[in-house]
Amino acid sequence: MFNYSISTNCLAQKTILVTGAGDGIGRVAALTYAKLGATVILLGKTVKKLETVYDEIVAQGSPEPAIIPLDLKGASKQNYIDMSATIADQFGQLDGALLNASMLGELTPFSQIHEQIWQDVMQVNCTSQFLLAQALIPTLSKSKNASLIFTTSTVGHKGRAFWGPYSVSKFAIEGMMQVIADEYENSPIRTNAINPGATRTKMRASAYPAEESKNLPTPEEIMPLYVYLMANDSLHVNGEVLNAQ
Repeated sequence: MFNYSISTNCLAQKTILVTGAGDGIGRVAALTYAKLGATVILLGKTVKKLETVYDEIVAQGSPEPAIIPLDLKGASKQNYIDMSATIADQFGQLDGALLNASMLGELTPFSQIHEQIWQDVMQVNCTSQFLLAQALIPTLSKSKNASLIFTTSTVGHKGRAFWGPYSVSKFAIEGMMQVIADEYENSPIRTNAINPGATRTKMRASAYPAEESKNLPTPEEIMPLYVYLMANDSLHVNGEVLNAQ
């Protein structure tokens, strides 16, 4: 596991957006950031799940979060621009964004990839991330030091048979992260990507149905890296892909 000693309130006074916040790693990241003092903006497509996370954050005594229901498959460029403007208006700035939401699609031989599956995976995992990052950069720039975090995968740096659309989308994410990191190197924004590795989530279970999930680390166990990249201890880290385990 990534070795980082988390200090209490290390994210105090920070406003952090988490996509895919209703479930899995996104949910645990949102709860963790809130517990460490951040005001968390929960973005996801299922309102009921977001409301559950909202209630959990309030119950743990953390700063009151905000909810943004948005389906990355159908959202338009203007939706993201309006969302970023609302964040700037309500919170003044954005200190961090964890772009965690993604979809697996289906595992299939390359010659049998369905065009609609390809389009959907690219829309959610790549195009929406581009539009979201583009819209958020002006609001992130209002922070003295902001952290933009993309989510990659082991199949995002070495292609794997049958993982076609998902693998290609994660290659694209790593490239996008590097472009943004290089362009904004001398700005308040640092941009990196996390590879969570094999983690006990629903997406992992759907990709590996025969796997014994209890042998995998939980989302809670991989949180040190997620906290490190949001905390001020990582101000010098830019343009990197880091492994959570």
